[in-house]
Amino acid sequence: MIADAGPPLILMAIGLVLWLAVTATLAGVSIQTIGLIVFLAGAVWLAVELVQARSGARRTVVEEPVVRRDRRL
Repeated sequence: MIADAGPPLILMAIGLVLWLAVTATLAGVSIQTIGLIVFLAGAVWLAVELVQARSGARRTVVEEPVVRRDRRL
């Protein structure tokens, strides 16, 4: 099973840009702090996706044979 890693990576990239490249403050709120929080949220999301993909790959589905009983008595 493949992890859906695209959205968390995009979120991490946006967070890194805000954290490292933007040097502005907005009404007393640091854009760098928001970028760090967004980056960490993306990293946690990516970790969850990878753990779920890994646990899903280990599961094996055992199919039970279909037993049909004759309804005639």
